[in-house]
Amino acid sequence: MGQIHLALFATLDLVGQAPGGPGEDPDGGFPFEGWQAPLIDEVSGEQVGAAYEGTDALLLGRRTYDIFAGYWPHQDDEFAAMFNRIPKYVASRGEPDLSWSGSTQIGTDLVSEVREIRDRHEHVKVVGSLNFVQTLLREKLFDRIDLWVHPIVLGVGKRVFDGGPVPSNLTLLKPPVSSPAGIVYLQYGLAEGVPATGDMSEPDRGDV
Repeated sequence: MGQIHLALFATLDLVGQAPGGPGEDPDGGFPFEGWQAPLIDEVSGEQVGAAYEGTDALLLGRRTYDIFAGYWPHQDDEFAAMFNRIPKYVASRGEPDLSWSGSTQIGTDLVSEVREIRDRHEHVKVVGSLNFVQTLLREKLFDRIDLWVHPIVLGVGKRVFDGGPVPSNLTLLKPPVSSPAGIVYLQYGLAEGVPATGDMSEPDRGDV
């Protein structure tokens, strides 16, 4: 069985809507499309590139798929070569344009189909796709979260964790790394069980 990795970009208040640019996701009259663009630096760019190493399939929501399908087939770099070569799965109950080479629609039985995709591939990458990500979080159909937290607060917009997550334990896989622009890269793996509770007034609660 392979792994499903979620690549998520968020503000400090965990808004993840439309980081890339205008027209990406204007739902709700979101006024800050493209908020990530002024903050990207060499370090965070290299982190994103490294996170894609070994990716052998993309698993995307409909909106993100449409954006990618309209852009990457016309590019000529390492990312484009990889994206254009590997299989793409789009979660949609509609009728997406599947003309991007290697594209397949899923959605009839989404949870079972995602499990089959994880069994079929080694490293499945989910990018953006906030609505779809809520389903993956709810079903615990992910193995790793790569989260880049950016040093801005927007106060409006769709959140990364918005109605989907269920109580889950995570393990920090490596120390957080910050970029010169103040972007903090966090990498967590899904762990077993659910969060425990306690009482801070109890003795031996972890005081140093």
